Amino acid sequence: MTILWAICISVTVAYVLLMALYLAGWHKQPNFTVPDGFRPAVSISVIIPARNEQDNIEACIASLLQQNYPRHQYQIIVVDDHSTDNTAVITRSYADKGVTMVNLSEVMPENAGGNAYKKMAITAGIAVSNGTLIVTTDADCIAPENWLLHIAAIYEQRNPAMVIAPVVYKTAPRIADIFQHTDFMSMQGITAAAHAMGMGGMSNGANLAFTRAVFEQVNGYEGNMHLASGDDYLLMTKISKLPGALIVYLKARGAIVTTKPQPGWLSFFRQRIRWASKSGKYDDRRLTAILILVYLFNLMIAALAIGSIVVHSLLLLLGTILAIKTLSEIIYLLPVARFFRSGGVLVFFPLLQPLHIIYIVTAGFMGFRGGYKWKGRDVH
Repeated sequence: MTILWAICISVTVAYVLLMALYLAGWHKQPNFTVPDGFRPAVSISVIIPARNEQDNIEACIASLLQQNYPRHQYQIIVVDDHSTDNTAVITRSYADKGVTMVNLSEVMPENAGGNAYKKMAITAGIAVSNGTLIVTTDADCIAPENWLLHIAAIYEQRNPAMVIAPVVYKTAPRIADIFQHTDFMSMQGITAAAHAMGMGGMSNGANLAFTRAVFEQVNGYEGNMHLASGDDYLLMTKISKLPGALIVYLKARGAIVTTKPQPGWLSFFRQRIRWASKSGKYDDRRLTAILILVYLFNLMIAALAIGSIVVHSLLLLLGTILAIKTLSEIIYLLPVARFFRSGGVLVFFPLLQPLHIIYIVTAGFMGFRGGYKWKGRDVH
């Protein structure tokens, strides 16, 4: 029993140190503001891959048309990914406002094999674009009016090859939404912190920018087209290996893109399994080590919970570790929640701990195992 306590406490200490590093990294990541009088010079192409998004695409396009950015300096390109609803019809209705639609079916038939539909959609959009800077978002996202202005400002100030920017969920007062909001907000904070501390890179294709030149230099998604996901992280990894290529994080409220959480628990788990499926593709040892630590820590807690049913003396150890986990995570999350103006969701955070542990263990295992269903497609 002494050995078990020693192992559990050692893993817990390592996890608490990780949370402390994330907290330090979040504070280290500087807040960015657009300089007074800034007038952008860079041309931008916004690429939006869309599959069966008839309920979302109109609001997304509307937010892009209302950007505080010279209209002649940016273009909006929606790539319809074999939609079976009215996504294409709605998109075409904006043609007179300068919105371009590309049919992925003309480039990649639905039954052509492979899984990389989103990568192919982005590639097809870039092929007809003319901007110096490529910006990607998702069809269920809403961009604030100064979104492109912030991206252009940090690009022209620092000349990065890639810009990674924040995303937040717009949620309803439901347990499923609150849980997703908290979990996703935590990942967003980790993304900012990891870049500041050099702890491995993370990114999200819902709010990502990169230069056309660097996309061409790394041959786009070549070498990763057999993988369904990773249009963000795997591209970032390729770019990070280029000598002198700068990747920056844009920590600014005016650059936060808003999206919707998954509508239910099943779709949420499918999404997270899809994200976790990239875990075996990381070649960043720092990130891999962190993911292993997080998974083992949560697996350890789950094992202790099961074991305590038989060995009641484990309840003290389980309770101690749960309390430490919850406290360290809340301390890390407080400034992140303030940035996203989402402090209210933390009220429910302690109550959601058991669900969070189950989700980490389950989604991590299923993602590593491979195979999931997404947007009507079976992905292997």
